[in-house]
Amino acid sequence: MFMASEQQVRQYLAYWFQLGKGVVVRGDREALLPRPVIQGNRYSPEFEASWQRILADGAGNCYLDGTHQTIAELLTPFWEINPCARCSMPVPFRSPGLPAEPECPCSDISDWPNTEIPQPRSPVDTQSQLSLIRDRLRKPSVEQ
Repeated sequence: MFMASEQQVRQYLAYWFQLGKGVVVRGDREALLPRPVIQGNRYSPEFEASWQRILADGAGNCYLDGTHQTIAELLTPFWEINPCARCSMPVPFRSPGLPAEPECPCSDISDWPNTEIPQPRSPVDTQSQLSLIRDRLRKPSVEQ
C-alpha cells in the first residue's frame, strides 16, 4: 500500500500556497498563507514556520482551504498524493481499495489551470543542476 510521505504533503501545501490557497487551523480566525513560499533553492522561512505550526498543532486541526481532509489524515496510509486529472497539481486521493473522494482544490479556482502563468514548483538547487550540466558537457562524446 502506498501512502503520502511527509515530504509529499509539504510539497502539496507549498504548491497550493503559491496559488493563494491557505491552510485553515480550526479555532483560529485566519488561514496560514506564507509569502513567499520559495526563497532561492529552498522553502522560505515563512513556509517553514507555517509547516512547523501545522505539525505543532497536531495537524489534526489543519486542512487546506477548499478540502475536507486534515493534514494529519494525509499523513496516514489511507492517502496518496497524485496529480489532478484536470490541472496536474498535487491532490490527495484515498489509497486503492478505499472509497474515492477525489477533491482537487482547483475546483473553486475559476481561471485554473492557466497555462499563461508560471506553474507552482518546488525549490530547485540551481548549483547542483548546473554542476550536472557541466559534468555532462565535460564527458567525452563517443563518435561512431
